[in-house]
Amino acid sequence: MTTSDILRAALVGRLTENGTLTDAAWAKAATAVPRELFAGSYFVPIEGSTPTGYRTVHPADPGWLEGVYTDQTLITQLDGRTSPEDAGEQSVTGAPSSSSTLPSLVLDMWQRLGADAGHRVLEVGTGTGYSTALGAHRLGDRNITSIEYDPLVAARAASALRAAGYAPRLLTGDGLDGDPEGGPFDRLIATCSVRYLPMAWLRQVEPGGRILVTLSGWSYANALALLDVTGPGEATGRFLPGYTSFMIARPHDRPPRPVLALLPGEERASRIDPAKLDTWTGSWVAQLAAPSAERMGSGGNQILSDVATGSQARTVPDAAGGWTVVQRGPLRLWDRVETAIEAWQGAGEPQQDAFGITVSAAGQRVWLGSADGPGWDLPV
Repeated sequence: MTTSDILRAALVGRLTENGTLTDAAWAKAATAVPRELFAGSYFVPIEGSTPTGYRTVHPADPGWLEGVYTDQTLITQLDGRTSPEDAGEQSVTGAPSSSSTLPSLVLDMWQRLGADAGHRVLEVGTGTGYSTALGAHRLGDRNITSIEYDPLVAARAASALRAAGYAPRLLTGDGLDGDPEGGPFDRLIATCSVRYLPMAWLRQVEPGGRILVTLSGWSYANALALLDVTGPGEATGRFLPGYTSFMIARPHDRPPRPVLALLPGEERASRIDPAKLDTWTGSWVAQLAAPSAERMGSGGNQILSDVATGSQARTVPDAAGGWTVVQRGPLRLWDRVETAIEAWQGAGEPQQDAFGITVSAAGQRVWLGSADGPGWDLPV
């Protein structure tokens, strides 16, 4: 056995022992697919740097292969343009825009999708091609269609897949439009997050099929949803437990904004502890209530800035041990967030698996508890 074989088998063993890998067929795929063919050079964050800096780990560097077979995300592009090869030996800053997602998450999602022999799968977000290769190994090349938005990323993935011996159908374009030929598919899995479900997906996945996707927004809070397609353009589903996050699809990402200037506004006492927005589910509930807002700050000092309208809200601790909120603009952002957080608190602050989603031509709604419970419309 090669060093790669040994490290790969050890990774699969760890994921099996900790309960991530429960399906023998997916364990077999993980044992067969050499992740190093899809990683190449990758970025690692420099601990303690502000803003976060990244250094490059090259295939010739000590520990490169061991890093590939650590259960971690390998960042392969920054700001939609900078590759590890571009950076050379210099440290760089930027926002991660492409990566090889940690194997435990990739394999867990494939298992949750419930794809089986004969199922036709559309993967939105080829990325490095590692997830695509796992799907092709398990389901066969002819049953996998994968689409990538970035042409350079797509070209690298295609080369890696060929080197690994896989030949799924690969497309370059906007995955939010689905397959230009229209499918149909039995399953759809997205390795990017979206603000709402594209209707093209609902038309291309047949009734009885499933869609697995991460819902996100302009505050970058995330929740993984598994939906059953119930009819043409219709689906319903639940959010899954855990802490899944993906880079947002580029067409759904927030537009650039000028430097934020905090301006005066109307003041009142906050009814909720602003630190609730620092929790995983609390931040997501706040995002549901103010979907076009960017959130900054932490603890008692939260800032919401609405990208669409310029509305603002900010909180500061007061002398009495509470918090003062200052709001301005056409949207009272904190009013909306406060009401949503109170509904969530009234239900006992459950995790995201207490929420569901209903999608139809009439709209897309996330709800708490049951479809007739508290809910929030997604920004379709």
